[in-house]
Amino acid sequence: MANRVVYFNGDFVPESEARVSIFDSALMYGDMAFDMTRTYRQKPFHLCSHIERIYAALELMEIDCGMSRDEMEKATLETLERNVPTEADDMDWQIMHDVSRGPMPSYRTAFPDGLRPTVSINCWPLITHTGAFAPNYDSGVSLGIPAQQALPAYLIDPKAKTRSRLHYQMANLQAARMGNVLPLLLDTDGFIAEGTGWNIFLVRDGVLYTPEPRNILLGVSRRVTMELAVEEGIEVREANLGRYEALRADEMFCTATTYALCHANSFEGQPVGDGTPGPIFKKLMAAWKQRAGIDFVAQAKDYASRLQEWEKREQEAMAIA
Repeated sequence: MANRVVYFNGDFVPESEARVSIFDSALMYGDMAFDMTRTYRQKPFHLCSHIERIYAALELMEIDCGMSRDEMEKATLETLERNVPTEADDMDWQIMHDVSRGPMPSYRTAFPDGLRPTVSINCWPLITHTGAFAPNYDSGVSLGIPAQQALPAYLIDPKAKTRSRLHYQMANLQAARMGNVLPLLLDTDGFIAEGTGWNIFLVRDGVLYTPEPRNILLGVSRRVTMELAVEEGIEVREANLGRYEALRADEMFCTATTYALCHANSFEGQPVGDGTPGPIFKKLMAAWKQRAGIDFVAQAKDYASRLQEWEKREQEAMAIA
């Protein structure tokens, strides 16, 4: 169970031995690009899109990671291949890429082999993520506006997915004090931006709305949802959306790589529709399952039933190691 390996700067090392230096710019500044892909039936979903987003962030951050996109893809597939046998045949995976510019030059004497970018790729069984999330597929999630705002693009462009995410953490902490709520951040103009690692959609009079892309991460799942909506004959509009539009929405739902999509039962303490999945959401959920090639909701519920035992075996394996 606990014998997973990590791609780390050109080598494959045991997960327990993968370490980033305390002198790394990722720790000093949050100066690290990252992305997360998931598998369906152990095949990465839109891996090239996630890798392209990493390299777009690296270009903005002026980091040369020393690997081409093709080399990154090859290393990713090999990392997954090495880890798949460590779990049951029906286990899907999170694939995480982390890339920084490496240790800071001031500490060069601690690195006799020279300074280089830090590149890691790890795989983690999705049972802990989707298993824990599974009840939300039925109940939906409650959304609320925290005090913390989204960062505007004129400060740090949110299209670059980086580890500099203190504003997300502050929003999560504020939402936790609001109750069982997921935080939906506003931008500095008062328009809805995004969640802390997920995108938002509203439905009004049969039209699907999502915030315009100026102050949000351009989620891969967001894009897939928009593509599926067009294929299903649903009109899609990117627009400035505020509390007013959200409170008048017939449906609301979130999209993210891990869970694909999940409906919102309430916003700011008020029910969204009747609190249950609406017709547009249901149509898109069916389309998503077809695109993924698996009923990921049923999979998540199955994982939920196995999660406690999985964690027990994982802890036992770690104790032995």
